[in-house]
Amino acid sequence: MKLLNLNITFEQYNGVSELKEQDAALCENAEKALASSYSPYSKFRVGTAIRLASGEIILGSNQENLAYPSGLCAERVALFSIGSAYPNSLIESIAITAQTDAFEILKPVTSCGGCLQVMAEFERKQASPIEVIFYCLNGEVLKVPSVQSLLPFSFVEDRLGAKA
Repeated sequence: MKLLNLNITFEQYNGVSELKEQDAALCENAEKALASSYSPYSKFRVGTAIRLASGEIILGSNQENLAYPSGLCAERVALFSIGSAYPNSLIESIAITAQTDAFEILKPVTSCGGCLQVMAEFERKQASPIEVIFYCLNGEVLKVPSVQSLLPFSFVEDRLGAKA
């Protein structure tokens, strides 16, 4: 038996104003995406903005449905939109934030496991890292250099894509 240890490296900031200009702009776009959230049940809005290598910014917001689990998280809304409309585009960075009127969110909200798996597949498919920025409105920012850092044991099975 071996006992192994995983460590991740990430950057922590006090606020969006400490980020580089293009990262701060991506966060501002994620905030804009909050407006299109359809979240009448949880009242928990999530917005994401994804920067492609072309400079194009793609927005996504959570979309709930009364028939749970038919809704979709903001990250997957944006990623699947990219997969459909920009299938060969390289994703550079993704910013994610959340907001609710029910309470003050004091820490950055991170992606769920399903979203991390989808993000990991996009990263694997493009064979280059996708930077992830989680941030709290008017608060802390966490910046991770790669989805691999967040989901080191993502589901991978190369034989599923193999030709017979």
